[in-house]
Amino acid sequence: MKNYTLKLDSIEKVKGFVSVINSIDGYFDLVSGRYVVDAKSIMGIFSMDLSRTVEFRILESNEKISEIEKAIAPYLA
Repeated sequence: MKNYTLKLDSIEKVKGFVSVINSIDGYFDLVSGRYVVDAKSIMGIFSMDLSRTVEFRILESNEKISEIEKAIAPYLA
C-alpha cells in the first residue's frame, strides 16, 4: 500500500480527480480523519471535509504506480 497527500479544495479538482482515477484499474481509498471512502466515488468524496488535505491510498500492489503518480500529480498537496 502506498499513501499520498492530496488537496481537493474545489469542485473542479474533485471532478478531475474522479475522472482520472476511474480510468485506472485498481482499488483506491481517500482518508480524512477516521472517515474512509472509495476514491472512485464522487459522492463519497463530497461527503468529506475538503478544506483539509486527504490521504490517498493505493490498496493493492500495482505495477502501474508510476502511471498513477503521474495521473494524481496535479492534486498532490
